[in-house]
Amino acid sequence: MLNFVLRRLASAVPTLFIVVTISFFLMRFAPGGPFNLERPLPPATMENLMRAYHLDQPLWNQYLQYLKNAVTGDFGPSYIYKDNTIAELIGKGLPYSVELGTYALLFALIGGVLIGTLAALRQNSFLDFLVMSVATTGVTVPNFVVGPILTLIFGLMLSWVPTGSWGDGSFKFLILPVITLGLPQLAVFARLTRGSMIEGLHTDHIRTARAYGLPQRVVVVTHAMRGALLPVVSYLAPCAAALLTGSAVVESIFTIPGVGRYFVLGAINRDYTLVMGTVVLVAIFVIVFNLVVDILYGLLDPRVRHD
Repeated sequence: MLNFVLRRLASAVPTLFIVVTISFFLMRFAPGGPFNLERPLPPATMENLMRAYHLDQPLWNQYLQYLKNAVTGDFGPSYIYKDNTIAELIGKGLPYSVELGTYALLFALIGGVLIGTLAALRQNSFLDFLVMSVATTGVTVPNFVVGPILTLIFGLMLSWVPTGSWGDGSFKFLILPVITLGLPQLAVFARLTRGSMIEGLHTDHIRTARAYGLPQRVVVVTHAMRGALLPVVSYLAPCAAALLTGSAVVESIFTIPGVGRYFVLGAINRDYTLVMGTVVLVAIFVIVFNLVVDILYGLLDPRVRHD
């Protein structure tokens, strides 16, 4: 297992290198620049800004310099948020995004597995059709529609919860953004669990367990659930990375000061360093969670072992 982890960590280096390289040149080749405003700056001012941020240098030199600084954790200054480095901005916003994403992930994972299992145990029943209908709706309806609807009903009409802002971070401030962020993922987990659970309940070893007279709870939880969770675990890595690094839509709707909105703001304003910092952050999260998923695979399925 240790050798496997070390190999995966070693493979993460070229993966990050490829992600950084592609993102760097895509941002530079996009039309416009960080200082191209609706009202053009005087030529002398533009020249001074380009020199101050080293944007007057050849592109290959900018690329090598960025790689050199990124290895030490220096992602440069932001072009939009003056007097702030990218590391400082991420350090401020990441705790909010991680806390919100953790709650949303737990809500989606636990809720999706539970209702997916119930639907599988009542296959082709009214409960099954209801769960799948709700899950399909949750997947197809985007969160920029769900968020305002929840805010309108529970925040404005009923006045049960605040309509936005982080507040003191208590449950009443987080419940609407958590539901909005986690609902589509809950629907996906429910569909994955239902499908794999139905398949698992019809396997030979489950029939054998039932023939031995084992209780239904033992058959489902101990035997069928382990195999049914494999597709869920596979989807867990990209889902966790997406939720924990913030959602620009949800954070904008509920005015949460996380890192998700930085990516969109950076792309709109051509803030090269800000976009690169968020891309590297997401890439690191994806790599780490993929490693965790591979380890969980070995624990859930005895046939999968890492030497």
